[in-house]
Amino acid sequence: MSRIYSQAYLTAEASTAPDAIAHAGQLGYHFVGLRLLPNAPGGPHQRLLGDKAVLRECQARLADSGVGVFDLEIIRIGPGFDPNHYLPLLEVGAELKARAVLVAGDDPDLNRLSDHYAQLCALMQPYGMTADLEFMPWTAVRHAREALQVVTAAGRPSNAGILVDALHVARSDTSLADIAALPRELLHYAQICDAPTTNAQGSTDLSVDDMIHTARCERWLPGEGAIDLRALFQALPPDLPISVEVPHHVRARAVGDLAWSGQALAASRALLDL
Repeated sequence: MSRIYSQAYLTAEASTAPDAIAHAGQLGYHFVGLRLLPNAPGGPHQRLLGDKAVLRECQARLADSGVGVFDLEIIRIGPGFDPNHYLPLLEVGAELKARAVLVAGDDPDLNRLSDHYAQLCALMQPYGMTADLEFMPWTAVRHAREALQVVTAAGRPSNAGILVDALHVARSDTSLADIAALPRELLHYAQICDAPTTNAQGSTDLSVDDMIHTARCERWLPGEGAIDLRALFQALPPDLPISVEVPHHVRARAVGDLAWSGQALAASRALLDL
């Protein structure tokens, strides 16, 4: 079946927000993801917040290309979380008609994390976006079961969500049964990529640094690595939109964002559009 595909920020991370939108439309993506806030202090992101000229350019590119904005990055929930800090992101998201915001959990107190997540969902309600909590093995929400625990403790707000990333499924304590057990109403999209089973030194004992490096800098095209992507996506709803998230700094810089993103989409379609 033919699926809906979104170009994730990391797949075209050297591109400005307007250029990323234009590239996604040129390549045949249905949606695009944008990172408007850094994932860490001083981290890379696309300039848009507080710049009305860039916002207007993005809106023009969206209208011209027919592409929509799927998700915005990133909200991180730590111990001192204040959801109101993210109002500028939510306001721009509403202007762009974004569907989702990617959320990471950094608070080891899962009860407090759940409370803050519930507050975020309540704040986001008027903006029409879901708050999709991504489990990552180096964060406080390490696997799919913990993500479901947090969302459930938050009362499963109507705009709550859990984001499944193929890389984090493969490298966390998450089984296919865990994925199949996630309630359908919490699944709004999933991320696809591939990866090897070892680090650069050939060891299968992956450190946190190894996992973060792969996640941010060196993922492989779907079908090139060791992740059983067919089994994973068979465990997910067949109509779930797919975010193609394949950062590879060396390969992407060698050919440019447009060509690399095109390769990532072609590889994803070859694997999933059966």
